[in-house]
Amino acid sequence: MINKINKAIALLLVVSSFLLAIPTAMADTAETLGELKAEYQAKLDEQAKNEQMTEEAKAQIARNEALIDDAEQKIHEAEGEMEVAQQNIDASNERIAGLTEEANNVLLYLQQMQSQNAYVEYVSGATTITEMITRIAAVEQISDHIQTTMKNLEEEIKKNEELKVELEEKKQKLEQQQVEYQNTINSLYDDIAEYDKYALDIDTQVASLKDKLDSAEDMCAKWAPEKGDDAIINVDCVEPVYDENGNIISIINTGWLKPLNSGRITSEIGYRWGSYHNALDIGGNAEGTPVYAAAAGVVSGKVSRYRCGGNMLYIDVNVNGVAYTTYYYHLLSFAVDIGDVVTTDTVIGYVGGSSTSTTHGGYDSCTTGAHLHFGVALGYYNGYSVPSSNVITPPGFPNQYGWRFYTRYQMYG
Repeated sequence: MINKINKAIALLLVVSSFLLAIPTAMADTAETLGELKAEYQAKLDEQAKNEQMTEEAKAQIARNEALIDDAEQKIHEAEGEMEVAQQNIDASNERIAGLTEEANNVLLYLQQMQSQNAYVEYVSGATTITEMITRIAAVEQISDHIQTTMKNLEEEIKKNEELKVELEEKKQKLEQQQVEYQNTINSLYDDIAEYDKYALDIDTQVASLKDKLDSAEDMCAKWAPEKGDDAIINVDCVEPVYDENGNIISIINTGWLKPLNSGRITSEIGYRWGSYHNALDIGGNAEGTPVYAAAAGVVSGKVSRYRCGGNMLYIDVNVNGVAYTTYYYHLLSFAVDIGDVVTTDTVIGYVGGSSTSTTHGGYDSCTTGAHLHFGVALGYYNGYSVPSSNVITPPGFPNQYGWRFYTRYQMYG
């Protein structure tokens, strides 16, 4: 009995030391109101710089597109010249073929004349020396003319063949230039577009961060006015949440739950179709199915009807002293607001992705059917895009297509 009591006391001491450590761990990852204001100003500066860079990039893109069009025109011209050259070659070959046949007939005729003494008779039939010379010269001229014409045609063919090679090299060079121009354009688009197609554009980030700042200023003015810009947003500026016994519910988690009562992984985290998929897709639920917070925390961002992700919700959570951002995309609708404290029992929204899809007349181009896009990233990101390098597989899940869960408490492994 004493051993059992000792073990219980030891366990209590361990738990007590862990609980005492929680506020320190949370403070290390927390953000003050002043820091949020500074981040918002930095994002505004980034927006202004991005606008300038975007205009410059667009101008360069326009110039490169014009160069591509010019190269395309020159390629068409080269192809036309190549076609003319080939036609000339074909015509010259036909003329050579005709002259070859004509030359063969003349040679055959001369041979026949010589064998039958017709040539001698033709030449000796001249009445004067001048006429005889003329007749001899006439026969030779016919032969020389044919040979000269054939030689000229062969030279013409050679020049046209060389022209074809030259034009082909010109065409290849122009095509290579087009590739280089297009690569430059792609690089410029990278400068003005997000790497992850689910990432928010700069204007949406600014708007999302402004929403959080407005909410934080209101909450801090209500719950911690005396602390000013030193107020810790997720600690000092949150409205207390009480359990049924009147005790404050801690938003420090010791574990994770599933965001749905059941589901099946229909798409993994990683590269697919030329871009990075930054979350697990969970299917198997109809539109309107309740979505829960996977861990207790504070709603840090909401984005409505975004072109890729639709209705997107961000929640800052702290699990065992580690800061995470959890995010839920393709929601049919929201059930919480920025600044709300949520627990794992809180319905934060509802599954969407079908009626909201552009394929069904909606606004979300990155979904074709009902599912939840659920992601977790290390660190807080103030309600907007998380870097792919910080994305992790949500705890309790495998990054494995087809894996199913049947309760919110089911863990993998």
